[in-house]
Amino acid sequence: MRTFWVWFRVLGGFAIIGGLAWRLGTGAFLEGLRVIGPWPLLAALVLGLVSTVASACRWRVVASRLGLRLALRDAVGDYYRAQFLNGVLPAGVLGDVHRAVQHGRKSGDVGRGVRAVVLERTAGQVVVVLAGVAVLLLRPAVVPPVAHDVLIVSGAAVLAIAVAVVAVAFAGGSRWLESPSRWRRAFAVSMADVRAGLLGLGAWPRVTALSLLALAGHLALFVVAARAAGATASLTTVLPLLVLALLAMGLPVNVGGFGPREGVAALAFAAAGLGAQLGLTVAVVYGVLGLVSSLPGGALLLAHWVGGLRRTAPQPVRQAALEPASRPARVPARSAA
Repeated sequence: MRTFWVWFRVLGGFAIIGGLAWRLGTGAFLEGLRVIGPWPLLAALVLGLVSTVASACRWRVVASRLGLRLALRDAVGDYYRAQFLNGVLPAGVLGDVHRAVQHGRKSGDVGRGVRAVVLERTAGQVVVVLAGVAVLLLRPAVVPPVAHDVLIVSGAAVLAIAVAVVAVAFAGGSRWLESPSRWRRAFAVSMADVRAGLLGLGAWPRVTALSLLALAGHLALFVVAARAAGATASLTTVLPLLVLALLAMGLPVNVGGFGPREGVAALAFAAAGLGAQLGLTVAVVYGVLGLVSSLPGGALLLAHWVGGLRRTAPQPVRQAALEPASRPARVPARSAA
């Protein structure tokens, strides 16, 4: 079943991209590569640094609330590496899996390290979902009626689940810590981590502020992509469309982030009267700029790999070690008197 879901995510992303290419042609994809110049690339690196540092600080807050130590330098480096792996590997989450397991091993608690990453990513997605729901309520015309209803129901379901988790985390679960059932104990530990990592007074204000800062960085990069692609509409018109495209990126059916983002962008731009091809081009440009913004993570991975090769390379044998040890000079025997 696990293998099925992995292939479903990858093939689903390819199916969406293939459907867009069949419907709109490959010109929008090629245009997205042609319009990228030096200034958008520089903006991608700067805005990527802002979003990455904000996300890494959010991770540190959650990890520290769970009793795990995480230095800022390590958090930023690991987050950069995770973003790069998410962008170049299928499914778009393998970098976060690597980040979670590595930090858990360093901290001596893999389970808690994984939960820290899951909670940190969930907090960021909840903020994006709330922003998307706000766009749908304030600007319902940016998506077709059918998609609008689907997104409203999905957003309401996510909010209902979040409220239920908060209620369960505060209302109970701790009594199951001594339960003979392994599943009940795991549930109790998870709820305790939710309370400590996200819902405590020392956690949720900082997590929310850092999530909003990271979201602002992603939206600013999307605006850069839109301008580079030739979108001249005002920010009040473009921003709601970009929020919906970011919301689609959270769907687990993609190839390195490509897939639902491009489909939703094409639909939203078409519904706003800007053209589906322009929306597709904007999403493609954003995907490329997003990959560029994660290139420091690729550089860190390369440096780590080269360093590992140097440490494991056989050391040259010194010439002195090959020479036979000098023998003590023989003392001539004295003749008998």
